[in-house]
Amino acid sequence: MNTSKKASVLVADDDPRLLRLVQRNLELNGYRVVTAMDGQNALKMAEAEELDLLLLDIMMPGMDGRDVCRRVREFSTVPIIILTAREAEEDQVSGLDAGADDYLTKPFGSNALLARVRAALRRSQLSNGDHGAPVFETGELEVDFAQQVARARGEQVNLTPTEFRILSYLARNAGRVVTQADLLTKVWGPEYKDEAHLLRVNIARLRGKIEPDPGTPRYITTRPGIGYTLNKIGE
Repeated sequence: MNTSKKASVLVADDDPRLLRLVQRNLELNGYRVVTAMDGQNALKMAEAEELDLLLLDIMMPGMDGRDVCRRVREFSTVPIIILTAREAEEDQVSGLDAGADDYLTKPFGSNALLARVRAALRRSQLSNGDHGAPVFETGELEVDFAQQVARARGEQVNLTPTEFRILSYLARNAGRVVTQADLLTKVWGPEYKDEAHLLRVNIARLRGKIEPDPGTPRYITTRPGIGYTLNKIGE
């Protein structure tokens, strides 16, 4: 994000009242806001505008927020927060599965909205620089900290920023068990330490991209009740 300008946020929701409320709250706090009331227009704006964050309602006419999210992930790593109308974990998981970084459940207050927005923008600015080895390798998996990319079996893997942060933190602690709370705090922030399903969904998505057989993971293994380990293979 370019810190010399206002952060630009796209808000897409088919409820005009909520749309105005979110827009007003964000603008009063210094953000530049563009809006859309359906998925098609949201996707067009995401393609045409220089945006720092997307807020996408999960239920929109024509193309819902999950579809928009999947399409955006084909060309952008911009942070995405999905807005869900229900507290059901399935809605949150489906949005995260589509490539979103976070979710916000309706109804929400202005403080909750602003906290999620600030956290998403803060994460997008974090540097993944490393003072140790610039590249970590295990088996046929390579994590390049300087370039912020991963390669599996010689091919670059298309990871979201959140997925790369998880993988890079596990790589820096390879061979050790990293607790769920530690991963959530390091990747999302201290206010997320109890949101275990955020981590579960992203770990599953990450395994699907880097593991030869995601059902029997070779690289990222679960330590039940504790956390995850990135295994050192070939040592």
